[in-house]
Parts: sequence; C-alpha cells; structure tokens
Amino acid sequence: MTVQVIKFGFDRETRNEKRETRKRETKNSFQNSEFKIITMKIKRILIANRGEIAVRIMKTARLMKIETVAIKTAVEPNAMYLSSADEIFDNTDDISEIPVFLDIEKLIAIALKTDANAIHPGYGFLAENAYFAQKCIDNKLIFIGPGPDAIYKMGNKTIARKIALAGGIPMAVGSEGNIANEEEAAVIAEQIGYPVIIKAASGGGGRGMRIVHKAEEMEKMFIIARKEAEKAFNDPSVFVEKYIENPKHIEFQILGDTKGNVIHIGERECSIQRKHQKLLEEAPSCALDEKLRKKMGDMAVQIAKAVDYHSAGTVEFLLDSDKNFYFMEMNTRIQVEHPVTELITGIDLIEQQIRIANGEELKYKQSDIKLKGWAIECRINAEDVQAGFAPDPGKIESLNMPSGPYIRVDTGVQKGSSIVASYDSMIAKLIVRGKDRKDAIKNCKMALDKVWIKGTKTTLPFFRMLVRNQKFQDGSFTTSFIEKDLEKYYFNSEYEEMLAAWLATKLFVEENLNDDSINVDFEHGKVMSPWLLNKRINQF
Repeated sequence: MTVQVIKFGFDRETRNEKRETRKRETKNSFQNSEFKIITMKIKRILIANRGEIAVRIMKTARLMKIETVAIKTAVEPNAMYLSSADEIFDNTDDISEIPVFLDIEKLIAIALKTDANAIHPGYGFLAENAYFAQKCIDNKLIFIGPGPDAIYKMGNKTIARKIALAGGIPMAVGSEGNIANEEEAAVIAEQIGYPVIIKAASGGGGRGMRIVHKAEEMEKMFIIARKEAEKAFNDPSVFVEKYIENPKHIEFQILGDTKGNVIHIGERECSIQRKHQKLLEEAPSCALDEKLRKKMGDMAVQIAKAVDYHSAGTVEFLLDSDKNFYFMEMNTRIQVEHPVTELITGIDLIEQQIRIANGEELKYKQSDIKLKGWAIECRINAEDVQAGFAPDPGKIESLNMPSGPYIRVDTGVQKGSSIVASYDSMIAKLIVRGKDRKDAIKNCKMALDKVWIKGTKTTLPFFRMLVRNQKFQDGSFTTSFIEKDLEKYYFNSEYEEMLAAWLATKLFVEENLNDDSINVDFEHGKVMSPWLLNKRINQF
C-alpha cells in the first residue's frame, strides 16, 4: 500500500496565521467555557476516530497548542474533520473490510510514522479496548484514556458487578457470573422473579441485551442475546439480572488523575432512549435533589477508585420510582453527551483527558464543582423517524444550523457531506442551555425550529414533538417513555411546508445577495437593496 502523508501550510507564517484564525473560531464556539493553555508533554495526537468527535478533539488540542493527525479513508475522502487537522495520513488505498479505526496494528503504525506521541480514541471503535490501550503503552505512545486494567475490569460487566458488590454499591439482583446456557438462565430467573434482563458481558449500547417477561420466552431471548453479543463484541458471554421496570437512567461524569484524585462533576439525565439507544440527554437531572446527588456521586467516585481510574469516565445508574438506585455499568471513555456537562460546569472534558494523560494533577476538588443552569443535547441523526428510526444515508444538500449565546453545535458534516452506511448516522449534536430547565426547553424549541437539513431524513421531527410533550416538560418520563407514552414519533405542523418553503427561500436569497435580479419587492413591484431584502426575510 502506498502511504501518503499530506501536510497543511508549508509556509510557516501562513500556517501560524491559520492556527490563530482557527483558535479564535474555537474560542467563539465555546462561549461558556474558560480554557487555560500551558506547555504540554504531549506534542502531537493521532485521532483514532472520525466525524464530530474528531473535530471536537481537534478544537481543544488546538487551544492547547498540540498538533493533531487525522486519517483519510476511502469511505470518506472529503470528510469535514480532515480540514481541522494539522496533518492528514492518507489511507484511501486501503480497501479492506476492517475499518482502519478498528485496526490496532495499523493505528499504532500510523502514529509512529506521523511522529504522534499520543492517541485519542474518541468514543466507539477502540475507545474501550484494553488491548489497544496496552499496545499504545508497549509502543511508548500515550493513550488518552484510562489504564488497560480499568478498561478491562469495567468493560466486562460481570467483573464490574463483582467489584460494585464488594464495595457495597447497590445492584439489581442477578447471576454472580456469566451464564452457560438457557437452562441455567431460567433457574436464576425463577429465583429472582420475572421480568429479567439478559446482558452481554462485554460492550454495551443496547446490543446483546434482551428483556424476558416470562419463562416461555427465555430460550429464544437467550439465544438472540448471545448471538448478538458475539457479533457485536466477539464475545458471546452473557449474564442475567432483575429487570428494573420504568426507571430513570442517570449517569455521573467522573474525572480521575494518576495521583489518586477522583471527583464527579454532576449527573446527566439519559432516560429519553429507544431500544437502549440514547436520543436526548440533559444535565442536571430533575429527578435528583442535593442529598441524592451527593449519595449517588459518592458511589460513582467509589467505583472509580476501586479500579484506580484515571481520565474521564461515566458511571451509570438506574433510578426507580422510590428513588432507589442501582449500579448498571461504567463507560471508560468520553461520552457522546459530554457537552451538556461542559455547558453547566465550564469544564472542557477533552482538555481534562489530555492533561490527565500527560500526568498532571486534577486542579479541581469536589467542593469546586458547581452546576450552573441547565443544558439539553439533541442527537440529530440521519434516520427516518416514521420508519422506526431506520438509518437514511445520503448526501447533505443543504444545512442550516442556529447560533447564539445559548446554542452550541458539534458536527462533523457540512453542505455536500455524505452520511455513509459504513459509519454511524449522526449529523450533528444540538446543545442548548438555559438558566433553568424550563428556560432550556424553551431555547431548545426555538433552536430546533431554526434547523434546516435537506438531502436526508432526520430525527428533527421527533425532537420537535418531544419538546412540546407535556410529560417531557414536567420531567415525569422514564426509559419506557418512547415505547409506552407516545402515540407518534414526530411533530406535524400545519405550517411545516410553509416553514420549509420560507427557509429554502431565505437560503436562496442569502446565497445570491449580490444578484440584483432577485431583489424584488413582490408586494409593491419594486427592486430592493440586498440589505433591506435580507432584513425583511429575517423579520418574517
């Protein structure tokens, strides 16, 4: 395979000017955070990922004066994230079935060839792969994440359960270890009582997970769960535990350094999900008061300390209607929904990951953490809501995202980008903040109504419906909200076609403001200036 490394800006002065411009743009995009810059041991990071998380990591690295390397693939040769890197490794000649982001040996080789001394895995792909973390260490590369031992222990759900139980952490009752067959699973289910849930010992994200409501379903569900676990994680191991019906899904953001300091920086509400896949997250959660927040947060810190955890991580709990909580799992990586925590704390979690990997001590103590305001994140995916959230890959013909002091948009696509079937269907994360939850919902509703995407179906109709739903607004929803409480998954407005036509006209006019042939006042039959026309449209 011919390897080509393309560098941006051979002229040093031009390159420095571009860096300063990108730095100013980055500061503008993180209006609610304060980042300090110091000299780092980490000099260059290979981003072992793509899409919006690659862009996100590069933004913070740039602020910290750390160079980044992106990988160009044959599937996405013109991907937006490539333009944010200081250097691109051209891997387009590689047409193997295994994506480069899952090829450990190749990633290590690319890092060494491009003189990167650190690797950031982002989320997904190899982010929670203990072997990958160990291979980085073996090749004297800094893995920006926790140690291999912590990844392994928390990544294996049965081991994680034993650690939690040993520490007195509340757990749903279940099997002590992996289950060999459906007969053994049925015996345990009879002992603890139906319904139960079968879970993959490795991995997460709803895969290898099946709910069993009665004994007659056990054989079928056990076989399905094992096959799905093997396909997704190359490990068919599963265990059984009591299924907590209609809970809330609450997760705590953890930060730990290599000196033994561990804190939590508040919780996120993740109960809006479908088939165990999160769709909307918010921070904090209206289900927690200060007393419960402290109790759950202390437990999350305890779990992290039990495995000598360092880096950013997330401890996930289920909360029942009586405010009893149960440890579910720990994700040993940055989360998709991390921006909501950043907006209410002012802490850049990617920066903290990098500083911790660099051997620095946490500058925060638990008493320093203050939650200010409320934040909501909508995952705008290329999915057909009316077809059961089926992926809808395609080319983004036009894209209009809102901006403002209460809005943040994390995206890895732009006009002309393609959402490919090979990777996830995310288009953008719309993150909105407010002084309180009511204000955040109001701002989210206004922001959603300003989003315009053409070329693929999206989850926008779902979110526009959701923010208008009374049960969502009063915070009484649970993880079963979508399946049990919704009659339809999308918002129908009598003005939707009119809105689409207006947005299309607005975009057309904005792209052609210098063309006098379109500057017509249709009401009075007069030609208007571009500025007056634009003012009229924005007032509409």
